[in-house]
Amino acid sequence: MSSLIIDLILCGVAYVVLIYFVATMTKARFQRGRDNGDDGDGGIEDITPPKIDLPPGVIWPSDAPKRVGPKEPVEV
Repeated sequence: MSSLIIDLILCGVAYVVLIYFVATMTKARFQRGRDNGDDGDGGIEDITPPKIDLPPGVIWPSDAPKRVGPKEPVEV
């Protein structure tokens, strides 16, 4: 067998072993201590959207003037 094939096989085995250890370590860490429902953010929860200062002449679509039915035609 060529040394290239032996190196590729050894690298593949090392990769599989490494992925196995990483998967088992992260799974154990995520399952431990997740029963209290705390997401870890901390602080005060503020769910109001931010007030964004728009440039002059720009309005939000929800603040647009409401259209009133068609206007009466003007006779000339």
